[in-house]
Amino acid sequence: MYIYKGTKLLRCGYTTGTCAAAAAKAAAQMLLGGETVTHTDVMLPKGMTLTLAVKDAAFDSEYAQCCVIKDSGDDPDVTDGIAIYARVCRTDSGIVITGGEGIGKVTMPGLDRGVGEYAINTVPRKMITESVGEVSDKYGYTGGLHVTIYAPAGAETAKKTFNPRMGIVGGISIIGTTGIVEPMSDSAIIETIRAEANIRRQSGDSDLYLSVGNYSEQYIGANLPGLTGKCVMCSNFIGDALDIGVSLGFERILLIGHIGKLVKLGSGIMNTHSAYADGRMETLICCAALCGADRDVLEAIDRCVTVDAAFDILHEKGMAGTVADMLGRRIQHSMDERVKGCAVTGSLVFSFRHELMIQTGAAEDMLKDFRRET
Repeated sequence: MYIYKGTKLLRCGYTTGTCAAAAAKAAAQMLLGGETVTHTDVMLPKGMTLTLAVKDAAFDSEYAQCCVIKDSGDDPDVTDGIAIYARVCRTDSGIVITGGEGIGKVTMPGLDRGVGEYAINTVPRKMITESVGEVSDKYGYTGGLHVTIYAPAGAETAKKTFNPRMGIVGGISIIGTTGIVEPMSDSAIIETIRAEANIRRQSGDSDLYLSVGNYSEQYIGANLPGLTGKCVMCSNFIGDALDIGVSLGFERILLIGHIGKLVKLGSGIMNTHSAYADGRMETLICCAALCGADRDVLEAIDRCVTVDAAFDILHEKGMAGTVADMLGRRIQHSMDERVKGCAVTGSLVFSFRHELMIQTGAAEDMLKDFRRET
């Protein structure tokens, strides 16, 4: 299965949830059928059937186990190539699904599973249940099955994922809503933002703090250390993050980011990835023109490659402060237009190169309240 991303044709893969369901089905087949299984079919939530290779199979009269190797296709997923194992044993009745080595446990409310549970999400659980149930029907087995999902490399792999930020400790998550990994999927990132924001909401927060990326994290660590670990990283998906904040019922939302990214909001660009739009110099030219800059200043900005370089010029002309104020008003307008009165918003825009900080909207009040509380 392939999809186009821009001009590139990329190969899709399959999720950890699909791997777990396939391994569980194969293990159940070996336990109940008494024969080694090398391949097995698994039905995906959208009705597609995949045939996957089964590895490291072993069984006797008491148990069966095997693994399926995760294939992320052309997506740069850190779990690509990891072995997802299932061990299946007989029980008196029902289908019990639990985690083992390398599967993370939930420690904070707001995720798909409750605190203390293994991070095996709802859709993969349903896939596992249906897959092993199909095998029971095939062999006329009326007892129960206990399925344990584990991943020997899971604990180490999880350190490279968002799991530590989201309060999932000890391993990876077994996830997937469609069973398919779409390369470079925006929706996967957006759902990660939603999950992390929901953790903050379920912990009782009514204020949502959004950071844009590594620069934001550096700035927060140096200047607002109390916010470290409390911010939700939204990357380039600023508009989507604001939507998520509103949908989860946050009363106030503060966006913290470097001016090189957030300048784009001055033109209403709510996804700041360069593949969607640039508009940085055009936005600064507009702001400078509204502040009365001469044509030679505007043309000099147009030749700049970075926002910091443009502000070098504005500093020389004594216009950096007024242009920054104009930019701040436009950023605030874009945020307010996005939330449409359903939340109070503000932004904190910084630069490492210049002593420049733009605070808009509710930023000052939110930071004052946070400092007082902490």
